[in-house]
Amino acid sequence: MPFREINSRMVEAQVAPGQKMYSQRGAMLAYKGEVSFTPSITGGQGGVMSMIGRRVANEQTPLMTVEGSGTVMFGHGGHHIQVINLAGDTLYVEADRLLAFDGTLTQGTMFMGSQGGVMGMVRGQVSGQGLFTTTLKGHGAVAVMAHGGVIELPITPQRPVHVDPQAYVAHHGDVRNKLSTALGWRDMVGRGSGEAFQLELSGNGAVYVQASEEKL
Repeated sequence: MPFREINSRMVEAQVAPGQKMYSQRGAMLAYKGEVSFTPSITGGQGGVMSMIGRRVANEQTPLMTVEGSGTVMFGHGGHHIQVINLAGDTLYVEADRLLAFDGTLTQGTMFMGSQGGVMGMVRGQVSGQGLFTTTLKGHGAVAVMAHGGVIELPITPQRPVHVDPQAYVAHHGDVRNKLSTALGWRDMVGRGSGEAFQLELSGNGAVYVQASEEKL
């Protein structure tokens, strides 16, 4: 059930009988038809292990199961919304940036250190983002939130992309991430993310970058 962008801060989705979608609690702005919203125990097709993974990751973002027949409008906090369509690949995104997504997608949790080694763990400590990130895999649509607008940057083997960790929103494709420092360790004492750290993404895929470093 693809999303229709009403404006930069609101999207609309059609809900059909026998289908499910999931949204962040408080994301529903209005709806038409016979639509129900119930707290999600597992939060997608990741099952109990996905739920446990999010608790271990300290990602307590509650999800609602959306079912029925009708139209639902989503938005949250006036944040910019970016719709990402997946065609069998995996999207990596912080849990608190998820606005809504198709119930056909399988949700899981990935430890960032598994992609970035020790520096992947440093990324979580410095940027304030979790050491774990949420994964959504399959065919379907995802609506994510960001500050100040989003740009999609392609990643190719010949052209890796360097992103400020706090400007990072999500990425998909066959991509590796590695955190590097642009300054010496002494220069970084007392500094936050900014230009002191750079998240390098290489491989084949795309990364979504927000215009503001403000946290959600």
